Amino acid sequence: MRFSFIGGLVLIALGILALFIRSVTYFTTDQFTGPLGFLTWNVSEPHTIFFGPVAGMIALAVGIALVVMSRSSHRVSGL
Repeated sequence: MRFSFIGGLVLIALGILALFIRSVTYFTTDQFTGPLGFLTWNVSEPHTIFFGPVAGMIALAVGIALVVMSRSSHRVSGL
């Protein structure tokens, strides 16, 4: 398989995911020390990444274009 075909399939999958999943939240844990140095505590901080629907549509369109172009170039070169 060609790189453009595989890349197109990956972009199609990512585009569909970006259209259905609007955001991803993950947590990081930081350790803080008190002012005297003998008291420590762990704090979980949330971080959210937002995906715009336009980015999903663009990824989907570019992925479809890559798959179609790789299929048509494969037919022409097979003659």
